Amino acid sequence: MRRTSVLIFGAFILLLAACGPAEPKSFSCNPEGGAADSYTKPEQVIRSGYDYEATILMENGGQIVIDLFPESAPITVNNFVFLACEGYYDGVTFHRVIPGFMAQGGDPTGTGGGGPGYTIQHEADNGLPFDRPWLFSMAHRNAPNTTGSQFFITYSPQPGLDPDFTVFGELIEGQDIVAGLTPRNPAENPDAPPGDRISTIRVVEK
Repeated sequence: MRRTSVLIFGAFILLLAACGPAEPKSFSCNPEGGAADSYTKPEQVIRSGYDYEATILMENGGQIVIDLFPESAPITVNNFVFLACEGYYDGVTFHRVIPGFMAQGGDPTGTGGGGPGYTIQHEADNGLPFDRPWLFSMAHRNAPNTTGSQFFITYSPQPGLDPDFTVFGELIEGQDIVAGLTPRNPAENPDAPPGDRISTIRVVEK
């Protein structure tokens, strides 16, 4: 009886492992444009035990380098890396830039209302506060679990964001590029010229 129970339990564990998200055997990031307009969910692309660094290459030649925090926000980091490596952000603008507050991008429509066709689980309780400038986070609607593709970079400490938004990275290069982004707010002036455009985002595994 005990042997049968052990065999059944072992089979159950194997079934659970088979049904869970499979970790990729290797990491690859080669955005070439031509991303889909929408997806049903992000694939699992990052691997446990590794760090990731994203470089936002701007159309005007500048670059912004971000150290991502997969240990503190694995779902959010995986989502961003998946979209970046699909080329989803290629050609997308910083559509909302509020000096002293933050610069927001990641919406192909440039209106603040676009997204990848899915949302991800909220990770705002990961213990990382908005206690300094140049932190990297994801935007969402006024409800949990509504994060999609839009991200933002803070210009200053923003403790008011702590309860609701997820810090999942920090700028390590290109603060001058972010500081020089063209101010704009599509909610106040939807007919303004498009914001500064991203050429592509490259991600490396370390």
